[in-house]
Amino acid sequence: MHKRLIVNKLTVLGAVTIFLVSGSIYGQKESVSFTISMENPNNHYYHVDMVYSGSTSEQVNFKLPSWAPGYYLILDYAKNIVGFRAENEAGSPLRWKKTTKNTWQVEKGGSNSVHISYDVFAFRVSVAEPFLDDGRAFIANNGVLMYVEGKLSLPCTVIINPYSGFNKISTGLDPVEGKPDTFYASDFDVLYDSPILAGNQEILTFDVQGIKHTIAIENPGEFDREKIISDHKKMVESAVSFIGEIPYKHYTFIIMNRGGGGLEHLNSMAVFANTATFGQEQGYDRWMSFVAHEFFHLFNVKRIRPVELGPFDYDKENYTTMLWFSEGGTVYYEYMVLNRAGLMSRENALKELSSVIRNYENIPGHLVQSAAESSFDTWIQFFNRSENASNTTISYYDKGCAICLLLDLAIRYESKNQKSLENVMKYLYQAYYKDAKRGFTENEFRKACEVAAGKPLDEIFDIYVPTTREVNYQKYLSYAGLKIDSEPFESSGAWLGINTRVEGGNLVISRCEWNSPAYKTGLSPQDVINDINGEKPTPELLNRISESGKPGDKLSITVTHRGITNKTDIVLEKKIIRTFEIKPLPDMTPEQKAILDKWLK
Repeated sequence: MHKRLIVNKLTVLGAVTIFLVSGSIYGQKESVSFTISMENPNNHYYHVDMVYSGSTSEQVNFKLPSWAPGYYLILDYAKNIVGFRAENEAGSPLRWKKTTKNTWQVEKGGSNSVHISYDVFAFRVSVAEPFLDDGRAFIANNGVLMYVEGKLSLPCTVIINPYSGFNKISTGLDPVEGKPDTFYASDFDVLYDSPILAGNQEILTFDVQGIKHTIAIENPGEFDREKIISDHKKMVESAVSFIGEIPYKHYTFIIMNRGGGGLEHLNSMAVFANTATFGQEQGYDRWMSFVAHEFFHLFNVKRIRPVELGPFDYDKENYTTMLWFSEGGTVYYEYMVLNRAGLMSRENALKELSSVIRNYENIPGHLVQSAAESSFDTWIQFFNRSENASNTTISYYDKGCAICLLLDLAIRYESKNQKSLENVMKYLYQAYYKDAKRGFTENEFRKACEVAAGKPLDEIFDIYVPTTREVNYQKYLSYAGLKIDSEPFESSGAWLGINTRVEGGNLVISRCEWNSPAYKTGLSPQDVINDINGEKPTPELLNRISESGKPGDKLSITVTHRGITNKTDIVLEKKIIRTFEIKPLPDMTPEQKAILDKWLK
C-alpha cells in the first residue's frame, strides 16, 4: 500500500491537460476528464476539475443531472454546487452564466479546451447522493460530475485524489491500466451508473465463471467471512442461471454501514447494511433477500427494461407504468433466486409471498390505486409519503410481486409446465436488450408473456394491472397445488385506527386509517392527544386498549390541533383483516405437484 499525496488544483489541471490534449488515448476527437479531490473531508466538500477538449462550438453548456436512475425522485443536485469557475488552457478566465437551475453556459472565446472547476457539498447519507467525511467518500457521480449538453455519448476518465486517511477505492468503473486511481467510462450513462466508494473498507472476493466479484464492506463487524463469500457466490450463480449469461466483466458490492436503502447498477450495487446483524439468522436472511434484489436488478431494470427507462433524460421525470414489473418483479425474483440457490426454503418463500400480498391488501389504498398508477406516480408519492398515503396508495413493489406470481403460475399452467416467466425474461433480454438494443413497450411485454403461455392473459393485463378489482389469487395458486386464506376474520382486541409517535413529550397522531372509528369521529394526523378517558396518553395505554378492549367500548379522547381543543367520544369496532397465508393443498394432483416442484425447490 503506497501513501497517496494530495495534488494541488493547478498541478491537477496541468496533468489532466497533458493527459488529454496531447491526444486522447481512446482516439476520440472530443475528450472529457475529471479529477476529484477531498483534502478536508470533514468540511464535506469535493473539489472537481473538469477538462473538455475538442469542441467546435463557441458556447458550451455544462449540466448536472437532476435525479439518479433507479431512484425516482428529483433531487436537484445543482443546489450543492458552489464556486464554479471556467478557464481556457492557458488559465485565463472564461465568461459564463447560469441559464437553468442545472446548466452553466461557458463562452469559449476561441480556446481549444474548457477547464471548469467547482466544489460540491456532500452531506446527505443516501445511496443516490454524494457524501464525504473522514470515514467515507461516497461519490454518486450523477451528483458530482457535470456532462456536456448533447454529449452524453463521450467517453471520460476520472482521477480520484483520495483523502490521505483512505487506502481503498471501490467502484464498477474500469481502471485505467498503469495509472493509479484513474478510471474509465465509455459514456456518461455508464459514468452515472458507477458510484465510487473511497475509504478503508474490507475487501472480500470470489469468482463466478472466471469473473471477479468484489465485496467491499465498510466498518465490518464480527461475522463469518467464508459464509458471506459462499452465500453471495451461490446467489450470483442462481441469479445468472435465470438469464443464462453474465453481462459484465467484473462486479462490485459496495456495502456501507449506517444508512438505509440500496441502488442497483450495471455491474455494481451501493447499499447500506448493519453488519452486526449478519450473525443473526433473521437479520442475515433479510440481508440476503435485500442483496439478491439489488443484484437481480442488473438484469431486470438495467438491461431488461421498459422503453421509457433509457436513454435517460437527466433533467426531468422519466415516467413509466411498468415499475410493478421492474421493481415488483425483482422482489418476486429475489425469492426465486434464493430458493434456487438453496438459501431460502419453499416454506419460507411462500411465507414471503404471503407477506407481500398482505402488505397491500390490508391497507385502504388497495381500493384506490392500481399497480400501473402506483408506478406512474412514484415520482410524487414514493419518497414523499404523506400522512394519508396508506389510505390512497399502494406499493408497486408489493402488488407487482403478486402480479408476477400470477403471471408465472399462469404461464406454467397454460403451457403444460413447459414455459414460465423465466422464459419471458430470457426472451426480453435477448430480443430487446441484445438484439434491438432498447427497452420493451407494454404491448411487447404482454405479447411475450402471452406467447409463452400460448393464450391471452386478459384477466391479468386488463384487470389486475390497471384496476383495483379484487384479485382471484386462489385460481392461480391452485395451478401449483396451493391454497390461500383470503377469508376475512375478526382480529382479537378492538380497533381504534390510529398510529402515533411521541414528539416533545406529547403523543401525536401520525396516521388515521380510512373508515376507522377514529377517522369517522374526525381525528386527524398531527392532532396532539391530551388524554384518553382522563388518563395521560401513552403508546402503552393505546396498546392496552387495542389488545384488551372490545368492540363497542367507548373512549373519551381530548385532542388539540392549531390551538383548537376538542373532546370526542369514540366507539371501538372490530378489526377485519385477512392473512393471505399460502399453504400446499392436502390432496394436490400429479399435475399440480409437477408445477410446484418445478417452480419452487
